[in-house]
Amino acid sequence: MTSLDLHKRRGAAVARGVSSVIDSYVDHAGGGTLTDVDGNEWIDFASGIAVTSVGNAAPKVVAAVRAQVERFTHTCFMVTPYEQYVAVCEMLNALTPGDFDKRSMLVNSGAEAVENAVKIARHATGRTAVVVFDHAYHGRTNLTMALTAKNMPYKHRFGPFAGEVYRVPMSYPLRDGGLSGAEAAARALDIVSSQIGATNVAAILVEPIQGEGGFVVPAPGFLPALSAWASEAGAVFIADEIQTGFCRTGDWFASSHEGVVPDLMTLAKGIAGGLPLGAVTGRADIMDAVHPGGLGGTYGGNPLACAAALASVETMRELDLVTAARRIDLTMGGRLRDLAAADPRIAEVRGRGAMLAVEITQPGTLTPDPATTSAVSAECHRRGLLTLTCGTYGNVLRFLPPLVIDDRTLERGLDTLVAAFAAV
Repeated sequence: MTSLDLHKRRGAAVARGVSSVIDSYVDHAGGGTLTDVDGNEWIDFASGIAVTSVGNAAPKVVAAVRAQVERFTHTCFMVTPYEQYVAVCEMLNALTPGDFDKRSMLVNSGAEAVENAVKIARHATGRTAVVVFDHAYHGRTNLTMALTAKNMPYKHRFGPFAGEVYRVPMSYPLRDGGLSGAEAAARALDIVSSQIGATNVAAILVEPIQGEGGFVVPAPGFLPALSAWASEAGAVFIADEIQTGFCRTGDWFASSHEGVVPDLMTLAKGIAGGLPLGAVTGRADIMDAVHPGGLGGTYGGNPLACAAALASVETMRELDLVTAARRIDLTMGGRLRDLAAADPRIAEVRGRGAMLAVEITQPGTLTPDPATTSAVSAECHRRGLLTLTCGTYGNVLRFLPPLVIDDRTLERGLDTLVAAFAAV
């Protein structure tokens, strides 16, 4: 069965709204590459959107899932609990920032984690307003679409959306006209105070490095200022670490870069080696404010996903993937900066660890150039390098290689990227 055959079957079976970056169908993957059913190899700079950090079939994850599936696949933790769920919560409570008492809950996805974090914050504070930021992405459910900034393809004609969501400016150093992090925070918080009212705010929800919004890294001081304001105002500071978490940015969590300790964290993607799992972890007094039965879900914390998560984090520790992400940063960041110095279409190289991006504009301006961005990405695909685009304006190429990628494969991918820019 070829990719062309499968694509014909897909057209007759899969809803048109479910799109894919490429039309090749994967047969097997690992070590930083994907091989399709036709035998073509792709260097993977996507990791299933920051999911397969430990690889697509990490040995410990495979063994743990195999052992668990032979014992039982499901009972529903809300009906008959099991140790694996408890063990993952214990692990998250110990691993996330903050030396205070913590609690966790498990769900199926990042969007579910965000939904539950907002529920918990509203319940704990008795308030309703949620503050989010320009360029943010938090999911595709009704509430998380309201929290997400970008219209197309995420929100277009899917409304009306959930209420009491308020958007304020993000710190975006390339486009902020030189604002410091503290100044950008003051700009945002002035809007919060004057237009929403501090006493109405249940939560401030922010990605420490924005994902779909363009891998925007806020200026130093922005996140600490937001956290301090939330603490003083009695609001819950929620860090959405769904894409940045679990070693991706060269720390276990991106919040740690500036010593920020969130009240709640939303987690998913890289947590379980490719199996569907999300979580909310945070201060025990906030998490435990919700009445028994107020949180849960049929599949949340499925035992197979829990087994995978425990094995995935064990793999991260054994292979020291924090250091691996920093090593990727040194290699990839250096090559991207060299490329930017030679190509005036690249306005900025940004990111941290193995979460890097280039923003592409018309040379000498900040005018976004999504056409060139799409063309370069398509040329990468033609040459066997899997890349993703992102950004509010569609003009950012983002790079998310598996943290276990070897140096030779990483360099081959970067050579391909340079050749793609030259060809477009």
